[in-house]
Amino acid sequence: MGVTYLIRHGQANTGLGDYDKLTDLGKRQATALGASLARRVSTVDRVLVGKMRRHRETAESCLASMGLDGTFEEEPLWNEFDHEDVIAQHKPSYRNKAVMAADLGLSLNPRRTFQKVFDQALERWSSGEHEGYPEPFESFVDRSNQALATVRPSDTTLVFTSGGVIASITARLLGLDPAGWRAVNRVMINAGVTKVVHGGSGTSLISLNDHSHFEGATRDLLTYR
Repeated sequence: MGVTYLIRHGQANTGLGDYDKLTDLGKRQATALGASLARRVSTVDRVLVGKMRRHRETAESCLASMGLDGTFEEEPLWNEFDHEDVIAQHKPSYRNKAVMAADLGLSLNPRRTFQKVFDQALERWSSGEHEGYPEPFESFVDRSNQALATVRPSDTTLVFTSGGVIASITARLLGLDPAGWRAVNRVMINAGVTKVVHGGSGTSLISLNDHSHFEGATRDLLTYR
């Protein structure tokens, strides 16, 4: 029986600059995760990493903490959807980050206002009722399933990817609709672990969003965004 650990990247830059890199906290999260996995996973046959910087940086910190040599395979199928385009399709003026920053700055709680806009943008995208997206939601779902197919069923594999991809795979395995995908995606934890097993009866979800490595003394490392 093979086991796949789907790992969301550590906290990325949540400002209006380059999102595709880890914060110092994100690197600490990846290091803490690695220390936990070193105790829990005796053998790693393969490591797959999306081609985004935040995926690679999470893998590097985690694997170093596990005492592994850091060898991994990059696979673009594990990349996240383009969240900036999804937002801009919903609010075209937000293609200009200065406009978005000014607009959010008028709110009493910019973070909460942004989350509301993002939730609305995801609902629009995942409804399938609107054209113009470079990657329609159904194409993203198909790509996520293709990504899981790159895993060899007999291996123990670590995959460093993003929350949207993990939520998409989870939704398929649990038979959830797009609203279910959005609900899972919204609560994905930075450097959380989702465990999938491959056996004679197929692929099954065993655990979702495990973050026990951020309990007790490391509880200050827990973040969602």
